[in-house]
Amino acid sequence: QRIKLRAVFEMVVVGVCTVAFALNAAGIGTTLLTDDYAGQRDFVTYWSAGRQLVQRADPYDGPAILRLERSVGYSADTPPLIMRNAPPSLPIVLPLGFLGVRAASLLWSLLMVASLWLAVRMIAAMHERRMSGLDVLGLTFAPALSCLISGQMALFVLLGLVLFLRLHRTRPFLAGASLWLCALKPQLFLPFGVALLAWIVVNRGYRILLGAASAFGLSTAAACVLDPLVWVHYARMMRAAQLETKLIPCVSTMLRLAIDPRAVWLQGLPAALGCVWALAYFRRHRRWDWIEHGSLLMLVSVAVAPYSWFMDQAVLLPALLHALYRNRSRGLVALLALLSAGIEFANLRGVRLANPVLYPWTAPVWLAWYLLANRRADSEQTANPIREPLRAELQP
Repeated sequence: QRIKLRAVFEMVVVGVCTVAFALNAAGIGTTLLTDDYAGQRDFVTYWSAGRQLVQRADPYDGPAILRLERSVGYSADTPPLIMRNAPPSLPIVLPLGFLGVRAASLLWSLLMVASLWLAVRMIAAMHERRMSGLDVLGLTFAPALSCLISGQMALFVLLGLVLFLRLHRTRPFLAGASLWLCALKPQLFLPFGVALLAWIVVNRGYRILLGAASAFGLSTAAACVLDPLVWVHYARMMRAAQLETKLIPCVSTMLRLAIDPRAVWLQGLPAALGCVWALAYFRRHRRWDWIEHGSLLMLVSVAVAPYSWFMDQAVLLPALLHALYRNRSRGLVALLALLSAGIEFANLRGVRLANPVLYPWTAPVWLAWYLLANRRADSEQTANPIREPLRAELQP
């Protein structure tokens, strides 16, 4: 009877997740095949910035960006959607400026799909395993699908993180260069970055620093050639953006709003405490493994980020897949799948990504699931050291 109930439960989980993925896949297909939708995605901000760069104009110029966005169908009653990534990230959007908005949207989406696929494949390879049913959870992870629908660049950040994890032992210069992709959203990596610097100093991994400096230097030089005043323009745009007044659905913003909405320093407090914890955590694990120890570090970094959006949590895939591979509990696998599917349904029902009830708490939920899964895996490995983990059971 218990086996039958478990089989029914697993069928329900698979059914729910399949429906959620199918509906989201239909949404992704709409973004690729519908002419009018390309200009309504978040992607349009990258296309507009690329267009400005091609014309040797200010990529952060609000009125010019708004004119471009409205010319391709962006809503007329909303303010311009300006790219807030720092100048070193501008070369990644430059090619979009040579294309029309639909062709650029198609290219951008295909690059994101490729980034997600490569990232999941490399994560599996780092764990010495083939792609299997567990990796489907990575490919259908709710924040990753949200990136594909909206056109946000967090999947490129994910690829940069996975490249670093893959190459840091064998190709340190290239591993450092891959951090350029991580720096597209540096606010997600503050505790991670502190631990990384400590690790580089302790292990004298200066070729990683050289690779990172080379990538940042080349990208910054390219941005300055295209717009010699690019840093001035960026600073002016960030001052006008007044991010401290925005409702960005993350733990740090909720903390500030709950205590004192005017105390902007409160929004940086969780990240500061996270950096202190990261140093203590690194010191406690001197035999450092970036796949094992970096997983918890990354989960904490995203949870305490001074600001982040739900789509940014796609960078947590290496950590969550690491816990999935170690686990023998089908219940925990099902729990993660249902949590992801539930958020996918919320997205489809039109729940705004700035919703302060749902989205600020997703990062802590992934962290809690990871801690529970790792604790379960550790206890089961101690009790049954010979038995293989669930990943072996799900191999094709």
